[in-house]
Amino acid sequence: MFARRLTIAALLAAGTAPAWAAADRYVLDPTHTYPSIEFPHMGISVWRGKFNRTQGEVALDREARQGTVDIVVDTASIDFGLDPMDEKARSDEWFDVTRYPTAAYKGTIRFDGDTPAAIDGEISFRGITKPLRLAINSFNCVPHPLTKKEVCGADAQGELNWSEWGMAYSEYGKGDAGRLTLRIQVEGQKQD
Repeated sequence: MFARRLTIAALLAAGTAPAWAAADRYVLDPTHTYPSIEFPHMGISVWRGKFNRTQGEVALDREARQGTVDIVVDTASIDFGLDPMDEKARSDEWFDVTRYPTAAYKGTIRFDGDTPAAIDGEISFRGITKPLRLAINSFNCVPHPLTKKEVCGADAQGELNWSEWGMAYSEYGKGDAGRLTLRIQVEGQKQD
């Protein structure tokens, strides 16, 4: 079912994405792509969790300094390394995975000179879509040692307040305490 949703999302995105003649397409490797979240816990520690099932693709035209990102996340794959925390995150108070089994991020890559530097996009989860800019902390491409095809990787991050998506979190989930850092670590292989 997750793959079917991604296929539908990709087809919709393909109909609306800019058609750059020299854009290369990179399919994200789900074994090396892990969106993660981190947030304060009662002001005394930081909780971190990652999503274990993610799919997506990136279109990149380095000559024109343009690109797009399309990522779909299986919200039930959240993993804090603590079963009770995972169950809480899947509940209707947080991600409500029964009603909203996926989250998505789509955006346009912004360059600083020849280097991708940020993504201006929208994040959708719990049936709500809002703008979210991600800073690209690192970006690099190398030949894959086995396939010899180009593989690119990046690390991006942004901040949001999950109370804006109706997530109860806890009594501490309002105002600054509702701040959440989203990080997206990706690797994708260039397609023929």
